[in-house]
Formats: sequence, C-alpha cells, structure tokens
Amino acid sequence: MTDEIGLQAHTGGYLTNYHDLGAGEPLVLLHGSGPGVSAWANWRGVAPAFAENFRVVMPDLVGFGYTAEPADFSFEFMHSWVAQVDALLDALALDSVNLVGNSFGGAVALAYVIARPERVRRLVLMGSVGTTGELTEGLDQVWGYTPSLDNMRGVLDVMAYNRDLATDELAQLRYEASLRPGVQERFARLFPAPRQRWLDAVAQRDEDIAAIAQPTLLLHGRDDLVIPVAMSQRLHSLIRDSQFHSFGCCGHWTQIEQATRFVSLVTQFCQEPQ
Repeated sequence: MTDEIGLQAHTGGYLTNYHDLGAGEPLVLLHGSGPGVSAWANWRGVAPAFAENFRVVMPDLVGFGYTAEPADFSFEFMHSWVAQVDALLDALALDSVNLVGNSFGGAVALAYVIARPERVRRLVLMGSVGTTGELTEGLDQVWGYTPSLDNMRGVLDVMAYNRDLATDELAQLRYEASLRPGVQERFARLFPAPRQRWLDAVAQRDEDIAAIAQPTLLLHGRDDLVIPVAMSQRLHSLIRDSQFHSFGCCGHWTQIEQATRFVSLVTQFCQEPQ
C-alpha cells in the first residue's frame, strides 16, 4: 500500500482518488502534470501545515495518479477536469471552496472558476499555465518524458532551482511511479508531440480571465524553466483583483523550494474576509 492512495469518490463514470485532511473552510489543491505525479506526491510537504487551518482536499486529476479511468475515456481539454472537480465537490457536499492550482492544475483551477464562479471563494495559481504563451524546452521535456531513470533525473533537474532537492532517491521513486501499469500510456496519450497545441488547449480567452471577480493570488518562481514567470505576470495584468508574488532562487517547485512562505501566503490570503 502506498500513501498516495487515499479515499474514493464517484465523479461521473469513474472513481477519483483523493485525500481529505483537517477541518474548517475547504482548501482544494490541484496538482501539476509531471510524469508519475499524484496529488499526494505533489502536496505532501505542505498538506499537514494547511490542515492546521483548513479542510484540505487533494484529488488525483483524471489521467494521473490513482484515479480510475474508463478504458474508452476521451479527454476533452479542459472540460474533462472541470467536470471532475465539479463532481467531486458535489460528492463531498462542498458548495464553495478556496481553489489552489499548481502548473497544469492552475489551468484546471482557472478553467473551473470561469465555468463555475459561484463555487470558488478565492483562487490561488502557482507556476500556472492557462494563458497564451510559447512552449518552453523545460515543459516539452516534462510532457515528452519516456520512462528511464536518467530521463526522470532530467525532469527533476529542470523542475528545481536547488538541484540538491532532485535527489537520486526522489528520482527513483518518481521513476518507479511512472512504471506502474498504464501510467505511461495515459501520460503519453495526454501530451503527444507537437506539444504547443496542448499549451494552447489549456489557455483561456483573455476576456474570460479578465471577468474573474474572485480575489486571486499568483505565485511563481522567478527562475522557473518549465513555465516562465511572464505567464503569471500576464494573468496578473488580466485579473483585476489579483496580487503577484515572485520568489528568487526558485524554480517550478514553489511548494517545495519555498514551502514555509507558500503555506504562510496562501493561509493568510484564504483567511481574509471577503
């Protein structure tokens, strides 16, 4: 048994694997799209700290982790993930949540708040995609991953500014996760080359982003090689009620490289009265 397996909720035609920690106002955390990723792998370092103040819900997005997927499932960018989040909130009887998205999870969060604004109290986007931009070599490397220990080391190297965090142990764990039956097949099906089209597919229209009324917190590592900081700056320019924080000497792993500050900023932001 692995810590990555949590609870299960019916979300349409499949079961979503999710973790549910703490009590209080709900904080829903959406993970990124790296190979071998799961909600627990993405958020385990900060989830216990968040659980001191919130009910923390962390789903494996369909296509990733331990969420089941029908054999004939057809991904629709971004409808598949918006529908999943909506069904999960229904299953957990959560009418309104604070929504936090990391990278690809940020694009899902952005699409969700546009589609279902009445269910989102506050929005946090960390190293997020979701607006127009050019595919970086780093993101192409992440989405183009094929299983090998060296390739996983390369992915971790491009994720972290502090290379000491990309340990051999972590590379081995993530590599083994990417070898689970069906994982690489699903991953390869999500982002086949050429990959600029998938970055375009997760982007929202400027006018829809500008119409977001929820208070929004944007966090980004200045030295991110996967998603350039300019993407968060552009979202900041479009979302009226937004604030933007950039961390120096920080790559794509803000929740790891700046964990204490990340938890503090998000907690303070989400506890502010509307």
